[in-house]
Amino acid sequence: MAEKTTGNAVPSPEPGGAASGTAKAEPQPRSVRVVLMALMIAMLLAMLDNMIVSPAMPTIVGDLGGMAHLSWVVTGYTLATAASTPIWGKLGDMYGRKGAFLASIVIFLVGSALSGMAQDMGQLIGFRAIQGLGAGGLMVGVMAIIGDLVPPRDRGKYMGMMTGVMAVAMIGGPLVGGTITDHLGWRWAFYINLPLGVVALAMVTAVLHLPKKKAQGRIDYLGAALLTVGISALVLVTTWGGSEYAWGSAVIMELIAIGVVALIGFLLVQKRAAEPIMPLHIFRSRNFSLMSLIGFITGFVMFGAMLFLPLYQQAVQGASATNSGLLLLPMLLSMMAVSMVAGRVTTSTGKYKIFPIVGTALMIVGFVLLSTMDTGTTRLTSGLYMAVLGAGMGFLMQITMLVAQNSVEMKDMGVASSSATLFRTLGSSFGVAIMGALFNRRVQDVMADRAGELGGKVTEKSAQLDAASLQQLPAVIRDAYQHAVSSGTHAAFLLGAAIGVAALLASFFVKETPLRGSGPADKKPAGDADGDSAQAVRDQHVAEVV
Repeated sequence: MAEKTTGNAVPSPEPGGAASGTAKAEPQPRSVRVVLMALMIAMLLAMLDNMIVSPAMPTIVGDLGGMAHLSWVVTGYTLATAASTPIWGKLGDMYGRKGAFLASIVIFLVGSALSGMAQDMGQLIGFRAIQGLGAGGLMVGVMAIIGDLVPPRDRGKYMGMMTGVMAVAMIGGPLVGGTITDHLGWRWAFYINLPLGVVALAMVTAVLHLPKKKAQGRIDYLGAALLTVGISALVLVTTWGGSEYAWGSAVIMELIAIGVVALIGFLLVQKRAAEPIMPLHIFRSRNFSLMSLIGFITGFVMFGAMLFLPLYQQAVQGASATNSGLLLLPMLLSMMAVSMVAGRVTTSTGKYKIFPIVGTALMIVGFVLLSTMDTGTTRLTSGLYMAVLGAGMGFLMQITMLVAQNSVEMKDMGVASSSATLFRTLGSSFGVAIMGALFNRRVQDVMADRAGELGGKVTEKSAQLDAASLQQLPAVIRDAYQHAVSSGTHAAFLLGAAIGVAALLASFFVKETPLRGSGPADKKPAGDADGDSAQAVRDQHVAEVV
């Protein structure tokens, strides 16, 4: 329980979960809005980093050398982020959300500063891993603190804001990264994080005053270690499989075995741990389990689409790689607009079950449409198809987190947020790997059919050629490659549609449990003590901020 209590007058909650006498949602205090602004900056930091660094990679290799280890600059960051995500969530639940969040910002900024000062590739990889450790806490902290401060019923209003941050990162990241690298040098791709992080740090420190917590037990170190090993092994399988090592190679098989054994051991430890890293009881909630599955599938198909759409437009439609973020504009704008509308409707009506159903259906339709693209498809047509896919994503991106958080007690808000984030992260890793393997195989087959032995050699090392390499190819080989990419994306997008069917089926089983909060129609079944206690704690948190 909290060590301190508020002296502010907080209306006592009625059985419906809303404050007594509340007819409609109260406007958020200015200080809460300032906190939310700081959270959005922190979220931008976590999402923007890889987008900015990617365009600087060639320059980094030219300066530091170590081309053979270049992939670890991204892999080290990804591994640290994924492995630390559930641990940050548990630390916030046990010792206080604010302290954990501030610590993650500081670690991220330290990693950013050190990365900018790296003198060789080994140092850069290590410092990027430090960055990743901090990034794992940024996303979880944002989601969990919003869960503390804003009732689920009112949280829909902020869905569009969070989706907008994602759109800004994906569109602006490559542009900013390329500009910084060209004019200031690659080190500023990391230093740019410092002013933004300091602003977020100062705002959160000054305005956010959540009740302090005193842990009743110790961190489950064995569980944390097993989970870290399991997640790391799975991420390495999806990162190395089909690229660094063949899928059937001994290394990949060993990693799979290590991952499976570690995760089984983790589950066994969680059943006995006093303070489990990921309490298994949260999965007893049907909605939480379903949203974890839908979130995994959303990550699977979304990041696959973001990988192959720019590739298709560059290789087949002749778009410039410099503005690769702009190529996704139809999908991202549609996603942001739909997310805002869905959030407002959720806030005003308290209804949300229809959104996962409509979202997954549109996602499937979008992928089926994208799978029809060929070498003659215009940019306007592909843009319209992307808008359909974006609309589906807009219904899903934040509603999965909202329902997952609403399905647990306040004491588990951190682990619920981190678990939902982890499943989406793992989904993206598996999506990129599996869709990438299918794409690569299809490209190589078509190149061999259309261009013979020479075509097979062109894509022997990589089926994803950059614009410079593509322009150096003979016209016949270039034409074959354009058909191969079109065929490869066709196969990848059909797989996305097929995987989306599982999410659609899961959506029909979601139970529309009333959202806790202050909406006008907020009614809760009798005997729902968890809803009352959760609302009372949240009221206390908001009062503490003020």
